[in-house]
Amino acid sequence: MSDVLSQNEIDNLLSQLNSGEFDPTENDAPDERQIKDYDFARPSKFSKEHLRTLVFIFEHYARLLSTNLPVYLRKNVQVEVMHSEAATYQEFSNSLSNPVLLGVVNFAPLEGNVIMEMATGLGYAMVDRMMGGEGRPLDKSREFTEIELTIIERIMVICINLLVDPWESVQHLEPMLERIETNSQFAQFVTPSEMTSIVTMSIKIGDVEGLMNICIPYAVLEPVIDKVNTKYWYSAAQVKDDSAYREYMEDSLQRAKIPVRAIMGRSAISVNDFIHLQPGDIIKINTRIEDELDVYVGNIKKFSAIPGAHEDSYAVKIKSIYREE
Repeated sequence: MSDVLSQNEIDNLLSQLNSGEFDPTENDAPDERQIKDYDFARPSKFSKEHLRTLVFIFEHYARLLSTNLPVYLRKNVQVEVMHSEAATYQEFSNSLSNPVLLGVVNFAPLEGNVIMEMATGLGYAMVDRMMGGEGRPLDKSREFTEIELTIIERIMVICINLLVDPWESVQHLEPMLERIETNSQFAQFVTPSEMTSIVTMSIKIGDVEGLMNICIPYAVLEPVIDKVNTKYWYSAAQVKDDSAYREYMEDSLQRAKIPVRAIMGRSAISVNDFIHLQPGDIIKINTRIEDELDVYVGNIKKFSAIPGAHEDSYAVKIKSIYREE
């Protein structure tokens, strides 16, 4: 419904029309609209919301890698998500060099494979570290040996198993490493025109830094693409019942065994006296009979007590508690 003009507005329009200030033919021209080019050969199947959600998922994954990889590599590992972008698989495969480290991951129960590409420098550093070296890459790239690929495969399996928890809000996964390819010519796992999402992560192992790219074809995520958005991600996040976990932890702590020792006193003797100690010898300590003993729980002085006996065993009776560690 068009707006209704008041009498004053009508009078102003008439006066402008008579004076020539207003030309009614100016509004007859068609509206100029901004036209956006659309490439039908490369339809944009991944929206910005999808890419943003993938960044959130892999940020969780990066934290898991930073926590778990140092256990195996015995080196400080820092992982950071750089960005996520949509591109055709042909663009991804053309950027690969030789030799290359490509992990073909079965994203079961989703159909299709996800490609995990790791910088060769990281692969050499991992092998060197696992073999007892300092974790330095090679000065010049070469083909990986069978033994080196076996070592890298073990690390990749660990990395792939960590994908389960970050994807739990979208889909319960049972990922499995199918194989490792080192030649980019054998990297044609999907059609070249297939749209993919490429998540780029920076991995730093000690002083060695490299990139890891995770290429996810749209066909793999198509059954759950509606769940790959932050609104669903947060709404589907269930509030965990921590009561059972709390009870389990309390029960485990109550059954945990910790060393408790009462210090009768301290003394210092020479090595010569120690060597010649005989049964019946007396060692003078720095406490008196009426003094209270310090009782340590672990390495923390927690109680003061007096010595005594219980049935056939030595014992102490707690007199006070030290509140400060």
